[in-house]
Parts: sequence; structure tokens; C-alpha cells
Amino acid sequence: MNNVLFDYISKYMTLTNDEKKVIIDLNLFRQIKKGTILLEEGQRSKEGYFVIKGCMRKFYIIDGEEKTTNFYTEMEGEIPECVLNKRPSSYYLSCIEDSIISVSTPEIEADTFTKFPRFETLCRIISEELLIKSQATFDNFKYSSPTQRYENLLVTKPDLVQRVPQHQLASFLGITPQSLSRLKRRLMKNKK
Repeated sequence: MNNVLFDYISKYMTLTNDEKKVIIDLNLFRQIKKGTILLEEGQRSKEGYFVIKGCMRKFYIIDGEEKTTNFYTEMEGEIPECVLNKRPSSYYLSCIEDSIISVSTPEIEADTFTKFPRFETLCRIISEELLIKSQATFDNFKYSSPTQRYENLLVTKPDLVQRVPQHQLASFLGITPQSLSRLKRRLMKNKK
């Protein structure tokens, strides 16, 4: 588990053995069972999450219906807005697969940044990349048709089609499960 994270970090910087030991000693990793709700609407939390293995889903409940707005898979994370604004959460986070996630708090991060200032730089770089990726996904959603959204998903995150229940995937794409089934059939027919 640590090696997966260290391999990911190595894309940005080489860690010393002391830095690796600090990460291990923080004991941030949690094994989470499929279906576990990490954050509920109305809950206050100080925890941010980074997926090492598995899949998290961000969703709202609007008029009794779940509206999925994002999926987080390996090497993606979410710092809930309630961590930053200190207000109750307006959405839910759940694990839709058995997952291994890193759980951190602002206090843990501040302490780590004091001991190893390079971690702050690393976290900023990773956060900027994730923000750019999130903004691109949002922009794509706003100007694309459902068919274009699905085709883009097949290019950017093809594994989600197999990993995520169809009703959640449809919600993420902004369509009904029935429309998603028709869209898939049409695309398969056009490929022949």
C-alpha cells in the first residue's frame, strides 16, 4: 500500500527515507468496506480523503433522488467543502467498492508541513492538478451532450463503466438509466 503511494509521489519528487517513514508513521491508511458512507449531508468533518485503491462517489440527495457529481478512483482525492468552510456538508461521500484510502486532517497536514516543508509543495502541486482535472470535467459536462459525455468518459475513465452501477453512472452523466442503456446500444450499433 505504501509503495503504491510512494510510486505516485515519485512522479513529483523523490522522497528520502526519513520522509517515507514520516508518511508511514502518520498511519493515515484505512480499509473501507463497500457501501460505507464517509460523509453525510449536514455532517461536519475535518477529514480529507485520497483513494489509494477503490472508488468513492460524491452525491447529493435532491427531492429524494441521488444526484452523482463525481467519482474518485486511484490517486484522486476529495477535501470536502465542510473541512474548509467549517459548515455542515451539503453532500455525501461513499465508497462504492472495498477501498483503501488515506484520511487526513488540517492539523495532521500542518504538523507534517512543519516537519517537512517539501510536503506542502507536493500537496499544492497535486491539488492544482486535481483542480484543473475537476474544472475540465465540469466544463466538459456543461457544453457536451449526453452522448459526448459518455464518449468522453470512455476515453478519460473507461474503467468506471465496469466499476460503477449503471444508475449511478447515468446520474453522473445527467441522464436516466434507461437513456444510458439506449445510448450504449446506439453506440454499439454504430460501431458495427
